[in-house]
Amino acid sequence: MTDKGEELVRIENLKVYFPIKSGMVFERHIGDVKAVDDVSFSIHRGETLGLVGESGCGKTTLGRTILRLYDPTEGHIFFEGRDIAGLSGKELRATRRRMQMVFQDPYASLNPRQNVGNIVGEPLYVHGIARGAELDKRVQHLLDVVGLPQNAGNRYPHEFSGGQRQRIGLARSLALNPDLIVADEPVSALDVSIQAQIINLLEDLQEEFNLTLLFVAHDLAVVRHISDRIVVMYLGKIMEIAPAAQLYDQPLHPYTRSLLSAVPIPDPAVERSRERIFLRGDLPSPANPPSGCRFHTRCPFAQIERCSDEVPELRPLRNDQVVACHYAEEIESGRIQARPPEEAGVMTEADSIK
Repeated sequence: MTDKGEELVRIENLKVYFPIKSGMVFERHIGDVKAVDDVSFSIHRGETLGLVGESGCGKTTLGRTILRLYDPTEGHIFFEGRDIAGLSGKELRATRRRMQMVFQDPYASLNPRQNVGNIVGEPLYVHGIARGAELDKRVQHLLDVVGLPQNAGNRYPHEFSGGQRQRIGLARSLALNPDLIVADEPVSALDVSIQAQIINLLEDLQEEFNLTLLFVAHDLAVVRHISDRIVVMYLGKIMEIAPAAQLYDQPLHPYTRSLLSAVPIPDPAVERSRERIFLRGDLPSPANPPSGCRFHTRCPFAQIERCSDEVPELRPLRNDQVVACHYAEEIESGRIQARPPEEAGVMTEADSIK
């Protein structure tokens, strides 16, 4: 078995900004979309790290930047101790063999003009690993591994269902025997019953191929099932990192609490009695994020004089649990209470019914 204590990937102070320009002829740089803003964390070999947050929080951008599909604006991406943030050309291409991606949309991520055999075998051909009969043999093995029929290689993507197309994407990602796979919401476009099949397949493949997974999603129930640890993002910043069970049982950040309050619990008595928090208002623009704590404009516990001015550091509070909140201890102990919904910028379930 793989040692999950060994560090495979380390991200340090990573920033990914997209420039905003004005003018048709003489373009002027008038600002930046701060998709990822000063993020640091690590991924251990053999683990599944869940990455969750609202749409637009930067989680997909972060996953693609780790694979160098996007160039970082600042910061470092260490893969087995080597900084790959500045690699290009042959060095980057060689490194990419060991890092692959499963895309969100199984309908858009496969070339409709190629049959499945060519789609799955293309990485092997491009990197000069296999040709001819050996290529066909390896493609057939990969299709068998992900549970596709014998004749799948001769068919085209439009002949398959959404779940089968995602299996094709998985087979393609496994072709080069990578160490790291970034799965970008791989089940969000699928039916619930098919989601369970793909999640179970991912777990089986992880054990068989000794994979390390970065699982990007917004469905907290799915993330809890598959992840060893979870990173919670909000507006380009990390709010909390913790082991999966610990995060769900004892969340520390107010944003994590609000996300978990929306996850259904299969116990009617518990579901009726628990307090649910609905965040009022939209996610602020990453082009003009709030000062201080990014979450303070929607946080029911915010102390405006500090939270609006001072950026909270990501600091340890429990074993393996870190949080970016000035008042996490006070909120957990009850010394700071949530303000009324009309003052705090949030609404309770009762308010939503009214």
